[in-house]
Amino acid sequence: MVAGTRAAVAKAEAEKEIEEDALYLAAPLSHAALLLLAVAPMVMGVEANFNILATATLAVFAGAHRSVRPVAAGHTEAMTKQDAMRFPIIGSCVLFSFFLLFKFLPKDLVNKILTGYFVLLGLVALTATMAPVLGRCMPKSVALRQMYFGVLPKIPFITDAPQRVEPTVAEMLSGAVSVGFCAWYVLEKHWLANNALGMVFALQGIEFLSLDSIQVGAILLTGLFFYDIFWVFCTPVMVTVAKSFDAPIKLLFPRALDAASVPFSMLGLGDIVIPGIYVALALRMDRARAAAAAAAAQPAP
Repeated sequence: MVAGTRAAVAKAEAEKEIEEDALYLAAPLSHAALLLLAVAPMVMGVEANFNILATATLAVFAGAHRSVRPVAAGHTEAMTKQDAMRFPIIGSCVLFSFFLLFKFLPKDLVNKILTGYFVLLGLVALTATMAPVLGRCMPKSVALRQMYFGVLPKIPFITDAPQRVEPTVAEMLSGAVSVGFCAWYVLEKHWLANNALGMVFALQGIEFLSLDSIQVGAILLTGLFFYDIFWVFCTPVMVTVAKSFDAPIKLLFPRALDAASVPFSMLGLGDIVIPGIYVALALRMDRARAAAAAAAAQPAP
């Protein structure tokens, strides 16, 4: 009897945690501000440098707070010391590979393949980012209602076992909106659609990629410091790839002045995600210390 009661309580607590996680939206005002900043250049002149600074700051703030959300075990990726050491090396190999692809293959062909790849990623990332937003705008009983669509077979190197396909109503609505944005990007390559996909990549990266410690963050930043110096200032590789790469890996900001010569200012997603995961680590440490202090301050029963 006692064991059954405990099991029922544990199940109820787990279901409650899942519900809270599904509808959890950290720092909602920062998300709203990001949306306003994104669409503002379409209706009024916004100085590009201000927009870059404000967007990057709000993205780091929102992503860091999203990283504090309660997620199930295994849903986050912790970067270890070895990962941080390998990061600049792997990044260099990928960067130089793209340089060779653009040099020896038709640029249009490479960009079509990359567009398809990033659109699929963007569809998933945009749905995951928008689901809590739409879920907060409807009754919980409706938002969390699940629809069963069968079982997805095991996919090598991606899933460990067959997965039940049971999206919630909030996730399905988010998916429909995401399909529209992705189609808009493929057909028009509009800067706003590009920014929508790029921003959700940045937010998801900060939310789910965590540093193992401050030391790991220091190793990562040091390695990327020399990585940037070499590939940007010592070789033409970084500039060539950045100019040829037509995918949502950067945010575009319309220039209010001198738009004829340079229509957009750009901000790479790495300039948001790399500082963002470091800030997210500091925020999680602060929250953990605050929770420990609050628990210690409570009188013993």
